[in-house]
Amino acid sequence: MPKPTHPPRLTTLILLSALAILPINIFLPSLTNVAAEFGVDYGVAGLALAAYAVVSACLQIIMGPLSDRFGRRPVILWGLAVFMVATIGCALAPNIWTFLVCRMVQAAIAPTYAVSLAAIRDTTGKEEAASRIGYIAMAWAVAPMLGPSLGGFLDELFGWRASFWFLAVSGVAVFALCWIDLGETNRSPSNTIAEQFRAYPDLLTSGRFWAYASCMAFSLGAFYAFLAGAPLAAASAFDMSPALLGIFMGSITAGFMLGSFLSGRFAGRFPLTTTLVAGRVLACAGLLLGLVLYFAGVNHLLALFGPCMFVGVSNGLTMPSANAGALSVRPRLTGSAAGLASAIAVTGGAAMSSIAAAVLTEDNARHGLLLVMLASATIALAAALGARRLERTS
Repeated sequence: MPKPTHPPRLTTLILLSALAILPINIFLPSLTNVAAEFGVDYGVAGLALAAYAVVSACLQIIMGPLSDRFGRRPVILWGLAVFMVATIGCALAPNIWTFLVCRMVQAAIAPTYAVSLAAIRDTTGKEEAASRIGYIAMAWAVAPMLGPSLGGFLDELFGWRASFWFLAVSGVAVFALCWIDLGETNRSPSNTIAEQFRAYPDLLTSGRFWAYASCMAFSLGAFYAFLAGAPLAAASAFDMSPALLGIFMGSITAGFMLGSFLSGRFAGRFPLTTTLVAGRVLACAGLLLGLVLYFAGVNHLLALFGPCMFVGVSNGLTMPSANAGALSVRPRLTGSAAGLASAIAVTGGAAMSSIAAAVLTEDNARHGLLLVMLASATIALAAALGARRLERTS
């Protein structure tokens, strides 16, 4: 079959992006069962989240420049192929160490989201790119919103390994779709891969790039802190089954979907930094509300998960504009910028996830989680304000 020559359809990028995010949290309601089956502490099993994030960050740095040198299509297809093999390895793992190694290799799928964004920027302007990224992010949010619920139900019906078999089958389907529809959008590939890596200092010395990337990192950091701390916070305060926990953990991504829809609808009408700052203010306000409810003695599920939903809405507003801004700092380095920005973002997420896991206990889990998330959201707000100032002076 000949290679497609047309740019990929929006639906193809939506499905690819959904698969890129789904492995992060589909199995989180099963972490306690994974730890029990392999006979390890919960913290060891929890490395499946942090290790995945670290490897993902490293791969972002590599795969972005590779897509500038060799094209978006081959990088995405190879990432999908490695993901399928590693996912089957997770499903068949006989011990925790095999599971964690396969889990780290599974992260090969994660950078395909950044490469997808580069494909959008290849064919659109900055404001239109923000709008299209917003619509993709809206649909992309459905995957992590439904992921924990789906993973919880699969666990209860068939065991925790069923989530990885589901991911493997999904990987095969998306690989076939990309093979048929994913036309190459990089019409000006670089001459050598070294040329792309030499471009990194140009990005790393840009204040605007750092402002956008830092905003992404600590916006995502609040989300990762939620993923790491919500199971413990819910278990310490409420008696919840894995399926019910999965449903409530999906609340933050339900908010993300709403925020992404608003971004897709309105991002093209306002400067990027206006949407950026508005999103970060909303996150801080929601988390402050959660702390007020806690210290007022309100002991209800919605008092924990409701304020976290504000973080989801704010991230939906923030991430498309921050991505489009980072990719527009150096238009000739779109793939490299996408990879580097995503690497910085995932590193921030992994750091906040590790901090949450380290400081939270059964005694402080509920208010401690909100405080960690608020600290991350506040740093993201400062970065958004910095981006607005730099855009006005550039």
